[in-house]
Amino acid sequence: MRNSSILAVRRSALCALSCAALAAALPAASAAAPKPREAARVPFAARYEAVQHGGVVRAANSSTKGAKGTESVNSGATITYVDVDRDPNTYNSSRAELPVPAGARVSWARLYWGGNLRVGEQKPAKDNGRVLIAEPGGAYKALLADSLIGHRTADGADAFQASADVTDLVRRSRPGQWTVAQVNVAKGRSAVGGWGGWTLVAAYEKASEPLRRIAVWDGFETIGPRRGELRVPVDGRRFPKGTRGRLGVIAYDGDRGTSGDYLAVDTSRSKRTRLSDSANSANDVMNSSITEFGTGRTVRFPDRTNTLGYDSDVFDLGGALREGGDRVEVRFGSRKDTVWLGALFFQADVRR
Repeated sequence: MRNSSILAVRRSALCALSCAALAAALPAASAAAPKPREAARVPFAARYEAVQHGGVVRAANSSTKGAKGTESVNSGATITYVDVDRDPNTYNSSRAELPVPAGARVSWARLYWGGNLRVGEQKPAKDNGRVLIAEPGGAYKALLADSLIGHRTADGADAFQASADVTDLVRRSRPGQWTVAQVNVAKGRSAVGGWGGWTLVAAYEKASEPLRRIAVWDGFETIGPRRGELRVPVDGRRFPKGTRGRLGVIAYDGDRGTSGDYLAVDTSRSKRTRLSDSANSANDVMNSSITEFGTGRTVRFPDRTNTLGYDSDVFDLGGALREGGDRVEVRFGSRKDTVWLGALFFQADVRR
């Protein structure tokens, strides 16, 4: 069946920058990146849609960590950088494995990165649209944002998210851990805390896997007690009973232990299911974690349980889709926390 990437009609305000995988030598950490266009709010829109034998996977990690003794919320905590490489030109770096199945072909891939520019220090926004990325066994390449960057200064934070297409790079790479460095995040201490991280999302094709619907939606929306509920219609087609699926979420500044934030799926006018699992409660779903179906099965370095304000979680949709339905609409709300939502990625079997 025909894959339909709707990137070309994505938004009228696309940035003029294109995704760049430069083979040049590693630039100095202080080198200024070209400044792409930014907006305080980027409405959620479909980034990629397909029906194919295969699925969607992701690699993710945090770019920050807490000082010794920081074990719960990032608000008021002293935040510093994660830096796992041995390169003196990088001040933050982290790794994670992208679990593309053996024998699969990557059909689409995109890197999302973001964080808070204002903590004890204030980072300039000029570097929001640039990171360094290294494929497994490879050297760093500069990557530039190719789409409108979300950047909002409010509620005591200076938050942003950028992204770029990396399909060709991921398609050519070998299995293993990806490294992302120089995410433009700040360190120090503030009332709202610091955070930052990255997620690499990839759709793949493999003939032996079920036929599935795949969708990726992204934007930059602020959710909080005064902002109401965000609704994202990730799929508008009918599902039979017993459909299996999964939903991935990328979000920023979800505090562990602060209740009131929830993630729900509507499958009809009368059916709503709140998502939760053993690692993410229904009333504190954005809780500074990188999990899949409630476990830390992702391979990453460092592998901290509490990612201090960065969430990249994958939820099982089996319960939500058990009785079937005529759509999948995601609803996200928060009664206490201010949370920035960056992307949703979804897959569901076409038939049982």
